[in-house]
Amino acid sequence: MTPAHNRRWHAAEVVGSEPSSSIGREAVRALYREAALDMKPGLVGPAGSGAHRDMTLSTFYRSLFALRGYFPAIASLGAAGASLAELRESGRAAEAAMLRATGGVNTHRGAIFHLGLLCAAVGALAARGAQVDARRACAWVRGAHGATLRAESRAAPATSHGLVVARALGIAGARAEAAAGYPAARRIGLPALRNALAVTGDHERAGVHALFALVARVDDSNLAWRGGREGLAWAQSCARRFVEEGGALTPDWRARAAAAHRAFVARRLSPGGSADLLAVTFLLDALDSGAWRR
Repeated sequence: MTPAHNRRWHAAEVVGSEPSSSIGREAVRALYREAALDMKPGLVGPAGSGAHRDMTLSTFYRSLFALRGYFPAIASLGAAGASLAELRESGRAAEAAMLRATGGVNTHRGAIFHLGLLCAAVGALAARGAQVDARRACAWVRGAHGATLRAESRAAPATSHGLVVARALGIAGARAEAAAGYPAARRIGLPALRNALAVTGDHERAGVHALFALVARVDDSNLAWRGGREGLAWAQSCARRFVEEGGALTPDWRARAAAAHRAFVARRLSPGGSADLLAVTFLLDALDSGAWRR
């Protein structure tokens, strides 16, 4: 196996094979769809910065441009059988590129982790001639890295806000979600997205519907970091009420989503973990539809 320092992704690297390039483009597209989506409670979007004071939509676009080479590169690493340590080295280089592009603002650290693992899984599956779909990609992440990620969730130093609050409040963090093969995206995000798209035929409404469904049921560590257990419970209740009243499937969905957004902003709450899982949901949907190969 090629030494990790020779396989690390960096901004100038040109990446190769067609499956890796295809899944890389789809990962960037998933992140663009999440960023450009309007009516997201507390989050940065076309209407403004939400509950954030240090970033705008243009910050996210600069980050996306900086990351455009990372996702195909990490897919190629997965195809080459790279270890989790090598994948992480690639992720750290991507984080550095992101921070340079955004002036030190963390826009996509969670997405670098989640979508990076899934791109590597697709690369690994494609290299072995296996069928590629959402279930198999998630199962690959769980089987290849789940044990290590679970052990780290229990024992690794708390170096991120998410891990600090996950341990303090006893909630599952990003590592636990990945270790389990993305059950929230598969069992909450995807059904909500597909149901809304089937009913409305509107990709924007489907994305909003899926996001609120995720916020309602996911123990989002970003919400917990900003608002503690009380803030997390309030946000889940607000999102659950939106979904129970018909979500984005009703004629007045936009007014209700806007009201929820204003309430999140007033409390300075931002469901960044759920936004990452919405991007995961978009990518998994593309895997099942075959869109990533087009």
